Amino acid sequence: MISRREFLQVSVATGALLGTAGSGAWTALAARQGLMSEAELLAFPEFGNVTLVHLTDIHAQLKPIFFREPSINIGVGEAAGKPPHVTGKEFLELYKIEPGSPEAFALTYEDFAALAKTYGRMGGIDRIATVLKSIRADREGRVLFLDGGDTWQGSYTSLKTQGADMVEVMNHLEPDAMTAHWEFTFGIDRVREIVDNLPFAFLGQNIFDNEWDEPAFEAYKMFERGGSKIAVIGQAFPYLPIANPRWMFPKLSFGIREQNVQQNVDAARAAGADVVVLLSHNGFDVDRKLASRVTGIDVILTGHTHDAIPEPVIVDKTLLVASGSHGKFLSRLDLDVRDGQVKGYKYKLIPIFSDVITPDKSMTELVDKVRAPYEAELKTVVGKADTLLYRRGNFNGTFDDLICDALLSEREADIALSPGFRWGTSVLPGQDITVEDIYNATGMTYPAAYRSEMTGARLKEILEDVADNLFNPDPYYQQGGDMVRVGGMGYAIDVSQTIGNRISDMTLLKSGEPIDPQKTYIVAGWASVAEATEGPPIWDVVTSYIKRVGTVQGKPNQSVLVKA
Repeated sequence: MISRREFLQVSVATGALLGTAGSGAWTALAARQGLMSEAELLAFPEFGNVTLVHLTDIHAQLKPIFFREPSINIGVGEAAGKPPHVTGKEFLELYKIEPGSPEAFALTYEDFAALAKTYGRMGGIDRIATVLKSIRADREGRVLFLDGGDTWQGSYTSLKTQGADMVEVMNHLEPDAMTAHWEFTFGIDRVREIVDNLPFAFLGQNIFDNEWDEPAFEAYKMFERGGSKIAVIGQAFPYLPIANPRWMFPKLSFGIREQNVQQNVDAARAAGADVVVLLSHNGFDVDRKLASRVTGIDVILTGHTHDAIPEPVIVDKTLLVASGSHGKFLSRLDLDVRDGQVKGYKYKLIPIFSDVITPDKSMTELVDKVRAPYEAELKTVVGKADTLLYRRGNFNGTFDDLICDALLSEREADIALSPGFRWGTSVLPGQDITVEDIYNATGMTYPAAYRSEMTGARLKEILEDVADNLFNPDPYYQQGGDMVRVGGMGYAIDVSQTIGNRISDMTLLKSGEPIDPQKTYIVAGWASVAEATEGPPIWDVVTSYIKRVGTVQGKPNQSVLVKA
């Protein structure tokens, strides 16, 4: 019988993820037949003298995972209809990807549950280590490995160790630099403690000390690779004090700081940089606008919005590279740098199929070591999934529906609110739901599940505010994740409208009555940014609910009507 690894090696031969300068390169190897070995999967044509390897938004996932890409990813303003705001069949058609192929499974939601049974899990830090070692061996002295942030947070073990597990593992991978976002939710003291001992650069040109009005971290660092000087400028998530609790880092300010970006680019060029790279956690649309307004950036390695795009998006002379999330992909960008300029590039979005790529032994041992104290708890079965549980998407995902159902039931509420986080792995139909699965969707440092009273007017205000953060046509005003998830309530949204006018037809589902602006409702939620929020941690609420119902039976969520 053919193994899944052998099957995948054959399958990948029909669509290796190879990019070059120019369109249509995603399927350059699609016509090749025969068995593709791991070496062939990782092969890359000799090109140029500088290689950038990008990993971002891994969210503390050390082991191979399932992660379903979004079915709804709406772009507004100038971004409407452009990558990354293309999903499903349209995405497959745009990049000429065969439905049902490994690439289709990796990059879209189409037939995800069925294809997952064929192609297996993706990611795994020991598989990433194998790929990275291969690239470094192939391009000795020419590689920069850059971490785009959201690295330390998002799992049971990272929460229990305050990120120590991820720090130890990433140190073993030896990045050259990183930037940050959710790292700061461990609090500024913990961040400082870790950063002071990192063996590589922690960059954030847009992070300022409020007291001294000066940069709180190093803005950029110069590297020499392949005979060229490369400046890497760090850009942390600009809206940390809005999207996350300000009280965790009260003396810091963030922001896009476009003028500072330009000043740092100019300073790097004046210092002799042949290549300028922005290692960014802005989000794709923010970086697309930034690239159109700041001159002199050759490459933006973008993060935060978890987009995986098989070819760079070019804005003027700047390449935008989006490398996905949760360890599903590594990006490799080879540059031909001559006479102080980038003359050309070749690109490859490398899928980390865990059944194809051989685990790196030393990394496997390290992962097992840092997880060992928690392994029994991680594997504890809480219940079973009767449907695919996933989160990613502009509106409610089925894992979010589960959390909302738990809040409604366990906290005896009329309405539930759950934040539109983009992190969180998927659980296949028929799989056990473990403690690890629950923490992968809830593991963070302000988990209190509150229960409070809100008027209908206040609920509309919340929905309108979050909608403007997501759908403001100016990317510089897009300040958060996806739309807040709701339970017990339905509404309609017109993303083409302005703030205050997007949300309508708010309805209490249990009675079918319209939400009354003057009436007070019992609302349960979690992840409030207020410092004194009280309530049980959300993972206890979800665990209690799953244990009571046994098997989670999801149903299509029809409570949100998207009008545009």
